[in-house]
Amino acid sequence: MQIISERERPYWIALASLPGIGARRFHSIVSHFGSAESAWLASDKEWDGIAGLTLLGWQKTLQCRRKDYLSSFLERIHYGAIKALTLYDDEYPELLRSIADPPPVLYTKGQIEKNDKVNMAIVGTRKPTAYGEKVCSLLTEELVQQGRTIISGLARGIDGIAHRKALEKKGRTLAVLACGLDTIYPKEHNNLASAILEKGALISEYPPGSPAEPGKFPARNRIISGLSQGVIVIEAGERSGALITADQALEQGREVFAVPGPITSRQSVGTNRLIQQGAKLITSIEDVLSEVQMQFNFLNSPQQESSLEPSEKVILSQLNWEGKSIDQLVHCTGMKGAEIASILTLLEMKGLVKSLPGGSHFVVQ
Repeated sequence: MQIISERERPYWIALASLPGIGARRFHSIVSHFGSAESAWLASDKEWDGIAGLTLLGWQKTLQCRRKDYLSSFLERIHYGAIKALTLYDDEYPELLRSIADPPPVLYTKGQIEKNDKVNMAIVGTRKPTAYGEKVCSLLTEELVQQGRTIISGLARGIDGIAHRKALEKKGRTLAVLACGLDTIYPKEHNNLASAILEKGALISEYPPGSPAEPGKFPARNRIISGLSQGVIVIEAGERSGALITADQALEQGREVFAVPGPITSRQSVGTNRLIQQGAKLITSIEDVLSEVQMQFNFLNSPQQESSLEPSEKVILSQLNWEGKSIDQLVHCTGMKGAEIASILTLLEMKGLVKSLPGGSHFVVQ
């Protein structure tokens, strides 16, 4: 796996924070210049044509790249008690690293623990019925009793209920924000956010100073699903953002569960439709646990994991949730193709991975 040097690290973090640079565009820039440092120090003229944009298209980005930006931005992170994790840091969540477009930098406050990878996301409407509130509280409590971390988006309604119930039952919870971690949205969840810091973490791909804006919420939802082993949707209207999270979860190879509701309830239109489309219907917590247990046995087997070489763990972390080719693994890990092919052969012999039909893509066994 690629390692970010101490010299490269501040440039990597600062470059990813500039406006107009998303996850995919960031990697195009670094690939073109060879490093984040080279991209940062390049002249404006050298940016012309990068990632398909002219100098005019890069104008706002390059204006922000003033001389004092790097130091002032890093100071803002430090004094805000915010941790900036690069994609290749050991603390960067393995599950999130495996998705198609993981954030090059993830901002966190609080503490993400190793056991947080045994988790479940709970999302739903901002205006739940009494039925939705009751089901959310019940499922959250039972998941916490099973030792699972609860992931949600700190929004009003189902999100807030899930976070609060997890804390009430002495469980862990992670909240993913659609703004910088120096701004809590919605404001009425300031106290909840503070409580989460005691038994979990606040997470965002957006740098400090970023306001909550409509376009950021769908991107935020891919982080919720990307961090999770599965997503439970509790009450979602026809155009609910929770449905976006469910769609992204399916694209990432996660399990999607939906709580059925009355056909006369507007809040259940989305969840009932998810069930029609193949989401797992939940009648009890056992429906969730039985479905994910086999899929995630590897994560819960420290004895098996400890017997593997570091390079084998790197490859497995990329294959947990979706099939990848050797070329894709080269891109994700920075390792050479021949080395990856050799490791895959060993992992197949150990019964940990298998090749998909055609033999060009590999997944966890």
